[in-house]
This record gives sequence, C-alpha cells and structure tokens, in this order.
Amino acid sequence: MKIIIVGAGEVGYHIAGRLAAENKEVVVIDKNPESIRRVVESIDVEAICGSGSSPEVLKTAGIKSAGMLLAVTDSDETNLVACLMVDAIAPSTRKIARIRQEDFDAYHDVFRDQAPHIDTIINPEIEVIRSIEHLLSVPGAADVSEFAGGRLKFVGFYLHNGNPLIGGRLSDLPAKLGGHTLVAAILRGEELIIPEGRHVLHEGDLVYFISEENNLSRILGALNLRVKPIKSVMIIGGGRIGTRLAAVLEKRPIHAKIIERSESRCRELSGLLDKTVVIHGDGSDQGLLMEENLRDMDAIITTTNDEETNILVSLMARRMGTPRAITRLDKFSYFSLMPVIGIEQVVSPRLSAINSILQHIRKGKVLSVRTLTGEQGEIIEAEALRTSDIIGKPLRKKFFPTGSLAIGIIRGENIIIPSGDSVIEAGDRVIIFTRRQVVSQIEKILSVKLEDI
Repeated sequence: MKIIIVGAGEVGYHIAGRLAAENKEVVVIDKNPESIRRVVESIDVEAICGSGSSPEVLKTAGIKSAGMLLAVTDSDETNLVACLMVDAIAPSTRKIARIRQEDFDAYHDVFRDQAPHIDTIINPEIEVIRSIEHLLSVPGAADVSEFAGGRLKFVGFYLHNGNPLIGGRLSDLPAKLGGHTLVAAILRGEELIIPEGRHVLHEGDLVYFISEENNLSRILGALNLRVKPIKSVMIIGGGRIGTRLAAVLEKRPIHAKIIERSESRCRELSGLLDKTVVIHGDGSDQGLLMEENLRDMDAIITTTNDEETNILVSLMARRMGTPRAITRLDKFSYFSLMPVIGIEQVVSPRLSAINSILQHIRKGKVLSVRTLTGEQGEIIEAEALRTSDIIGKPLRKKFFPTGSLAIGIIRGENIIIPSGDSVIEAGDRVIIFTRRQVVSQIEKILSVKLEDI
C-alpha cells in the first residue's frame, strides 16, 4: 500500500523513516526545500517539493493509487485543504489528518458544503494531556501507559544509585513483585533489552513493568518509592496544552497555578478557568518561582512552545526541591539527552501524533500503539483474530519472533500476566512488546489469513 505524507516536519519525517524501515512505499510532500532535502538525504523514500494541497502535486505523487494520506503539517488549515483535495481526486483513499484545534466543527463553517471527509482526526495535544495525567498518577515513573481502562499498567522506572533492585537477577523478581507483574523491557543507554531470567539489573537502567493496577503498590515498595497524592501543581505556559491541562486539574482536588508571559493571554485564561490561579510573568524567572512557592508544590509541568525554556525551568525546579518535573519536548534529538541531565518525565505532542498514526497504519486489528522513548520499541495492543497464527498455542512455543514478547492478555473482564503456558484465544486483546526491527513480522501474525475467510 502506497502512503502519501503531506508535511516533512518532525512528525512527517519520523513517520516516513519508520515506514521506510519497514519497506513500505512512501511519498513525502513538503513545500520547504530544506525539509525535502533532509528527507532525501536521510530516508529511502520518494520526496516531492510542492504544496500538499495542490491537486497537481498530489496527482504527481500518485494519490489515485495510494491507500492512505497522512496530512501532518503544523497547520490545521493545510491539513484540511489537503484532505479536501484528496476527497475530490481519490475519494477511496483513506485520510488521516493532524488537527490541533479543539472544536473541529468550527472548520465546517469555513468549508460549508465542501467539508472534507476525514477518516481519522489525530489531536496530539489531547493525547499529551492524558500522558501527563498518567505520569502524575504513578510516583517516580518516567513512562506510563494504560490498558483495560487503567486496570493494566505499563510503567517505566529509572534505577538510581541505592535502588534495592540493582544487581538483582530478573529470575528473582517474582518473589518481590508478585505473580501479577512482569518485566517487559529494559532500556540501558541506547540498548533495548528483551528481558530473560538471566539478565541482571544495572544502575541507570530504565526498567519497564507490566502490572495489574492493584499490584502497583508492590512495585513501588520494591523500588522504595512512597505514594504521595498530588495536591498542588504549577504549570508554565498558558497555551493550548497548559490551558487544557489546567481545566482537567480543576475537576480534581488539585490546587493549580499557571504562569503565562502574555498579559492579554492571562486575561483570556482568567475567563476560561474557574479555580486555577493565573499569574502574569516569566516562568523562567527564578525569583518569581520562589515568590510563588514552587519548592512547596508537588509538581511542575512545563508546556511552552520553547523547548529550551521548558528544560531550563524543569532543571531549576528540581534544584529547588520540587519532587516532579514533567517537561514538554518536540525535538526528538533531545530525548536521549534528557536522562543525562536529570530530566526523566518527558511528554511530546509530536510523539503522541506518531503513536496515534501508527495505530491506523499497522496491519491486523490493532487497537493502540505506544512508542518507547527513544523509539527503539513499540507496545502494540491488538485483538487476536480467529485466523491469526497466535491462536491456541502456548506462548512457550515461541511463535512470536525473536525481539518481541507477549506481556499482557485481556480476556473479557479478566487480565492475564502471561507465562510460557498461557494460551491466547480468539477475541483476546493481546499486549505485545516488540523491537522496531520485527514490527513487520508481528503485523503478519496479527493479520487475517485471506484463505481462511
């Protein structure tokens, strides 16, 4: 299936790279020559310099034979017009658009009777809010994903000096963590390790656990982490993400402050928010942070569009004693540097967009996709179809390729942390952790066999 990507920014570039590595046919369109040059020099895909909303450019890209259009520029309007053009030229092509405007219906007034049919709308900022909520819910976690309505959690923790798990073999962990927990992956620097019982945990490892929610306290206890409910949060930046986050926190027993540099935006926020304290000022001003008692807050969340500001403020906050600092980043090249400088909780609208898009590209009945920080691996949640190769065999038969691991099974209301004897049944929701290199093999075993239909 040919996939046409409109937009060669961070999202488009990384999606193109992922798909090219999986030998998918990809065409990238962008009107910025520098962006196209970056694609051509780094990725083995076809690239066209031009407007993704131009019918002629879309025809040149082969839109009539394409199975999918991904409109992922930073402009909602450009993405919508691209979908409108494709709707007219190739109506059967599936269209996925990145739209950040909260009230998408407002655009229908602009297009009137010509509003484009869009199969899937991706709003990465809403996904970022969910990621922040998940991080706030688990103390000390660097990464949190939820399945089965939150009853099954995928959580990553860094092992710092003095952590009692350092030096221990994975085969010894079940006695400490209980049978409802599994080590799903270990990230050691740039190396992704699919765990086996013989592996030993090292200081600095980012260890991922899959656990039932009611067993999470045992993990926290084994890591010497104390559960402390979040009662106060400071948000730096009153843009769309900061405002949406504050509105979400107002529904909880959490006292929130938001610092915004623009005086006019502060007036808008005062009208939009009911309980949040809105402060006009520079969020990177240490004096202002001290004046607003940052050291007594349970968490600081930096959400501005300036990544350097977000990093600086998070570092200052940790130095001042704030227990948690959640940092918004967009440049993927920064991700690997964050743990080195002491920033462990990172959220990214662009990474959220990639996760949402991959869910719709993956073959088989895929329900959700999560990419690990650093992009070395994916967590794929999929329904086990009646004709797929994973049905009716014990997991110890190793029908999953090397570099992948079944880490959870959801069967109706029951959650199963799998062992070698576990058997997947048709209709089960299966959580699979996999290296990027074997994703295409996972897709094959998740897909329906046409001859069996």
